[in-house]
Amino acid sequence: ERQQVTVEGGIFLSDLNIELSKHGLALANLGAVSEVAAAGVIGTGTHNTGIKHGILPTQVVALTLLTASGEILECSESINVDIFQAARLHLGCLGVVLTVTFQCVPQFHLHEVTFPSTLTEVLDHLGDHLKRSQYFRFLWFPHSENVSVIYQDPTNKPPSSSASWLWDYAVGYYLLEFLLWISTFVPRLVCWINRFFFWLLFSSRVENIAISYKIFNYECRFKQHVQDWAIPIEKTKEALLELKAALENNPKMVAHYPVEVRFVRGDDIWLSPCFQRDSCYMNIIMYRPYGKNVPRLNYWLTYEGIMKKHGGRPHWAKAHSCTRKDFEKMYPAFPKFCSVREKLDPTGIFMNAYLEKVFY
Repeated sequence: ERQQVTVEGGIFLSDLNIELSKHGLALANLGAVSEVAAAGVIGTGTHNTGIKHGILPTQVVALTLLTASGEILECSESINVDIFQAARLHLGCLGVVLTVTFQCVPQFHLHEVTFPSTLTEVLDHLGDHLKRSQYFRFLWFPHSENVSVIYQDPTNKPPSSSASWLWDYAVGYYLLEFLLWISTFVPRLVCWINRFFFWLLFSSRVENIAISYKIFNYECRFKQHVQDWAIPIEKTKEALLELKAALENNPKMVAHYPVEVRFVRGDDIWLSPCFQRDSCYMNIIMYRPYGKNVPRLNYWLTYEGIMKKHGGRPHWAKAHSCTRKDFEKMYPAFPKFCSVREKLDPTGIFMNAYLEKVFY
């Protein structure tokens, strides 16, 4: 009746999606990848897109936590409320998440429409796009005006696909990896590669219909470095144009495609990048063709500078250079989280090198 489901913290979402569909249920929103555990997905604040939808932890209505002392705590909006607010985005530092209870929705299919546009058009009509599609995002191809707009909306139409293995894998994966590897020797090729792949794979309208999780999940290609910060939604245009200008003014700085732009509803989770504000996530990427690292420091620091200037907060599971001082400024509830953490784990059993940068 409540359409809620309790799972062990270690279940992969890829398994959960299949189990839920057997019961005629689904999660209202999912990230790009489902080969991740339920406890980890909420612990890092995984998100997708859709201005009516929050980050994935907003779908959590209860959880159980095994603390450093060996105590098992039941947490929800009515029991251990403060711990629940902290544990919905827990960074792995409050204890072991044993179970998670998700609020589900009836199973649904999504109709995905992808079509070409320009950065100017999308930024000038952002409000219209957000109203037009429940799960709207767009991909900008750096060093150009090219944009691929993606609309995803619930539908009753039967599943269908216009995707092709040849284009998506042979070209979109193997050829891209090879060309990006060559560009490590001739960096100026990146501008050409971005334009060429837009023309090849993104310049015509494509439609797909499938069960929701098959549309939410998508191919992230090969190894990559990423940053993904959330800024107040009203700063979207300004920040993106600033990044574009920075690339234009510095010809030696190259950026792989795409810059993925997504939109998420604000929430009240203490360490959520969307805490108390509707947000725009701007994800930048540098691929590692055949595992080779591509110089990215300049691009990384330029992007971080723009994000910080516009009040950004970094995705907890992606690259960033922030320390406790930054987080204290970014998160009004940071002291509250710290006091819950210190109470639950006074000796730092759950600390690691990353968390020490966050809390010390």
